[in-house]
Amino acid sequence: MSFLKSVAEEEANGDVADLYRREIERVGYLPNYSRTFSLHPQAYRAWRDLIASIAKAMDERRYELATLAAAARLRSSACALAHGSILEEKFFEPDEVAQIARGEGPSVLDPTEALVVEFAAKVVGDATEVTEDDIHRLRAAGLSDRDILDVVLAAAARSFFSKVLDATGTLADAVYGEMDTDLREALTIGRPIADG
Repeated sequence: MSFLKSVAEEEANGDVADLYRREIERVGYLPNYSRTFSLHPQAYRAWRDLIASIAKAMDERRYELATLAAAARLRSSACALAHGSILEEKFFEPDEVAQIARGEGPSVLDPTEALVVEFAAKVVGDATEVTEDDIHRLRAAGLSDRDILDVVLAAAARSFFSKVLDATGTLADAVYGEMDTDLREALTIGRPIADG
């Protein structure tokens, strides 16, 4: 599940026990990333606060699209699977999410969404390549400067989380093995899914 030795669930106490309890309540099981962050639960709490503040300020569909685009560009299976599954559950058909993950999304996205996806991928790919023209295009599509900053924040925050998981060898949870086969394959773009 990870290259690091995490705190075993039965040995957790204090902040770690609280982290584990909250994550089990939130998702229904103990995710692998929670085990990794058991070594620094305060950092995970700060991450949850940051990402909640970013997501709360955005339209959910836009947030999930920007997040999937960032995760795909970063080749983060764990994050692509997690956010791709949300998009599939709430907004798109499995084959449409697979298209978005592969960069073929413009056919299923409106023009503004396609720009957001392209921009989020650019932010995490090489932020120094972002130009004022990119910003003008987003403004012309109806995004305010605050909207644009929110996309940047969503993408940059995803970069942090994805890189922590991949640098520690933290695998996507085994539950993602139950996804639609084509969607699972499209979203497993880096490290594999953990065995059951």
